[in-house]
Amino acid sequence: MSRNRLGDETSPYLLQHRDNPVHWWAWGPEALAEAKRTGKPILLSIGYSACHWCHVMAHESFEDEVTARVMNDHFVSIKVDREERPDIDAIYMGALHRLGQQGGWPLTMFLDSEARPFWGGTYFPKVPTFGRPSFVDVLERLSDIYRNEPEKVAGNADALMKSLAEQSDRGAGPRVTDQILREVTMRLARAVDPVHGGIAGAPKFPQWSFFWLLWRGAIRYRHEPAKAAVVKTLERMTMGGIYDHLGGGFARYSVDELWLVPHFEKMLYDNALLIDLMTEVWRETQSPLLAERIAETVDWIAREMVVEGGGFASALDADSEGEEGKFYVWTPEEIDEVLGPDDGAVFKQAYDVTPEGNFEGHTILNRLHAEGLGTPDEEARLRKLRAKLLAARSKRVRPGWDDKVLADWNGLMIAALARAGVVLDRSPWVTMARQAFTFVTEKMTVSGRLLHSVRHGAGRAPATATDYANMIWAALRLYQATGETGYLEQAVRWVEILDEHYWAKDVAGYFTAADDTRDVIVRLRTATDDATPSANATMVSNLAAIGTVTGEQRYFERAGSILEAFSSDLAQNLGGHTGLLGAAIDVLAPQLVVLIEGEEMSGESLNKVLKQLSVPGAIELGTKGSVGDIGPSALRGKSADAGRATAYLCSGPQCSLPITSRNALRQLIIDQRSIV
Repeated sequence: MSRNRLGDETSPYLLQHRDNPVHWWAWGPEALAEAKRTGKPILLSIGYSACHWCHVMAHESFEDEVTARVMNDHFVSIKVDREERPDIDAIYMGALHRLGQQGGWPLTMFLDSEARPFWGGTYFPKVPTFGRPSFVDVLERLSDIYRNEPEKVAGNADALMKSLAEQSDRGAGPRVTDQILREVTMRLARAVDPVHGGIAGAPKFPQWSFFWLLWRGAIRYRHEPAKAAVVKTLERMTMGGIYDHLGGGFARYSVDELWLVPHFEKMLYDNALLIDLMTEVWRETQSPLLAERIAETVDWIAREMVVEGGGFASALDADSEGEEGKFYVWTPEEIDEVLGPDDGAVFKQAYDVTPEGNFEGHTILNRLHAEGLGTPDEEARLRKLRAKLLAARSKRVRPGWDDKVLADWNGLMIAALARAGVVLDRSPWVTMARQAFTFVTEKMTVSGRLLHSVRHGAGRAPATATDYANMIWAALRLYQATGETGYLEQAVRWVEILDEHYWAKDVAGYFTAADDTRDVIVRLRTATDDATPSANATMVSNLAAIGTVTGEQRYFERAGSILEAFSSDLAQNLGGHTGLLGAAIDVLAPQLVVLIEGEEMSGESLNKVLKQLSVPGAIELGTKGSVGDIGPSALRGKSADAGRATAYLCSGPQCSLPITSRNALRQLIIDQRSIV
């Protein structure tokens, strides 16, 4: 029977479409079998719950009876939540790129009855607009081509499938060296907007992989312009409208070069990666602004993004009451009504609230006119005023909450919280990270294998390599934060699963999908940058970390084979692989810092030195008594020097003499983290 089947799903995005007159199917064997049975082409629509333009196209077309009739008559229509099935999204977005289109969401792809793509686009308007044909015109034209020009369809599908299946076997590229990384660092620094930060131009995205490499290059090669570029970017972002000054947390991106007007959706992954980057930069700068933004963002996570059981939800929508950003913007009158005229005047001046506004007659709160925070007294007053406005805002109609729990995004947040909790002495943050980790291991694991997505106890999506890579990162961070070896052991078990089910045996590197994921038409293998780090880039760092802690060379060998496998891609597009390049530093110069508590004093004095210097990528461990079986053979069995708190620094297989002086530790860290 023809009907809309999305009411049987758990994804908030799919459930948004359950009442459409379109006879939607969810991706799966039943939908693919229906396409084969009927011989109809597939209309594949991919989006996510916080996507503004997905909502626009849904309202214009998918809720329209006439459009739905055309879709139902001529296509098998399949809806996919890209966050629930990133492996499916990656395949068909890759196909769109190969058609010469930029991409974005909603992604609208047309497939043959074997699910092979032959044409596609993104948003299509209901009526012809800005040179785009109407969606119904597109549907009718492609239906006609599919029926009457099968050779053309088959030719397109064959070419796209061949391109998607290519496994980067174009020969080896150059080995990643410090000389290459130094040159890339200098080149990337020049690409940063010197006034507003971020990559020059608009729109502006956080681009974590880009700025993580830039920061790592700044530290390793003592390149002050690169360091200044990262600091400028974070300072301007944290003062801009992309940051939620009342509730904490960052929106997805800014539509302008100033970081003023955001696309208002708030994603877990952006905030995780920004917490992590801000934490590392704070160690070097001790910036009060960054410390405050980290704390405010974590407070938002704890207040609004934790589901029952301790896992982290995925996103908050951009829209409320059908309007983008309505929940977040203010008028002067609304400010005065809550704060009164005197406090209102102070707040409006601080946050650029004007009668004309900066966004459709309203104001997006920002402090871009200031270089930094005010005096302690000024900030204390503003903090009280923000709390009153936040309480008032909480009475508004809230944006949609996507409460599905994704293993990969949770891994990013767990890793960030574990590190930030240690560096900024916030033990509750480490507790949050531990609880989320337990949620994933207990509620998102079946027969030892991870699930990618769970909502309300139901999990359907198979794990991708990124789920394992990010959860391994999380496990390693919790191991460093707590010293509990169970986290290290779990990381090793997950590496074994990756190696068994995801490793590309002929060409090296990890596939996105497992060898037993049956509903993908091709297994992709990539290391290119995306909004989140690629699995292969993250695994280079993870494998180097495990090799550093265990002393087992096989982990370094596997990390090196990943770099070699993608060397030809690096040679063709260094700028598109900044995550992989940043991870390469962990193979070139693996760093290990071990602090041993002594009988006469704790290691807190030495630990404070470590917290006040950025050592990106280093493994940082604390222990009591002796080192035990940690690190290279030169370190094993070492103990506190004469009963005093002692530090050891290792770079690769070589380790320092015991260090008991704060000044000596500080100088050695500075010397060892960099090369001239």
